[in-house]
Amino acid sequence: MMTNKHSTLNSLININKPIIGMIHALPTAGSPKGYICNIDELYEHGIKEAKTLMEGGVDALLIENAGDVPFQKPEKIGFETIALMSVLGSKIIKEVNIPVGFNIVANAAKASIACAKAAGAQFVRINQWANAYIANEGFVEGAAAEALRYRNQIDARDILIFADVHVKHGSHAIVSDRTVEEQARDVAFFNADIVIATGSRTGHPTSVKEIQEIKKGSNLPTIIGSGLTAENAKDVLSVADGAIVGVSLKDTGNMSGSTDINKVKHLMDIVRGLCLIL
Repeated sequence: MMTNKHSTLNSLININKPIIGMIHALPTAGSPKGYICNIDELYEHGIKEAKTLMEGGVDALLIENAGDVPFQKPEKIGFETIALMSVLGSKIIKEVNIPVGFNIVANAAKASIACAKAAGAQFVRINQWANAYIANEGFVEGAAAEALRYRNQIDARDILIFADVHVKHGSHAIVSDRTVEEQARDVAFFNADIVIATGSRTGHPTSVKEIQEIKKGSNLPTIIGSGLTAENAKDVLSVADGAIVGVSLKDTGNMSGSTDINKVKHLMDIVRGLCLIL
């Protein structure tokens, strides 16, 4: 899919420097902590988070099965997880009027696309699209080849692919002889629509240098996938084309907390102000 630099992202979210709010779903049934909530509570929590983020002013939402830690490799993820996340997404989409996407972890590209298709979502995030790395889950290979064929098979070509480069939570030693710029070129070559730069872990800042290196290797829109805060927004958004944000908006400052609408509004006020000068 060949596009100019900004048309794909703008076709989804027609605003400068879009901010995508994270919905960290509660544990799904069958996961290690699936006993802490029932299915209705999982849905209610997700819908509440979605409404809070939208009311606070974010431009899109990304749903992730974040409560399922430790995560499994794609082929081990249960049907119950995919089913629950699809229903959660469908319920959220009925309650909001902004784009919604899925990230089924770890690196479950086909499951993410299936959820998006079933729920009516517009995009997915895939953490390892090209090449490979050693993640917490073990050796994780790039998902592009199978995922793009699957997307065609289920007639889901309108679902956009947000793909990480040099993704967090793992070691990239096996590709250390290749620069981040080269890895970004691979992701673009494998037909991703938007590329993502991240820090080393969830909530950790993304370096401006890494964003710049990724942008050298790709003419695709580049957004950051971790570590955006009200304090660093000016620095990173002067280079990045947008951001995915979650942890800094929580009342506890970590992934397990609830989204604080005042933090959302504060960040979005800063971002909208920056959009006038960037």
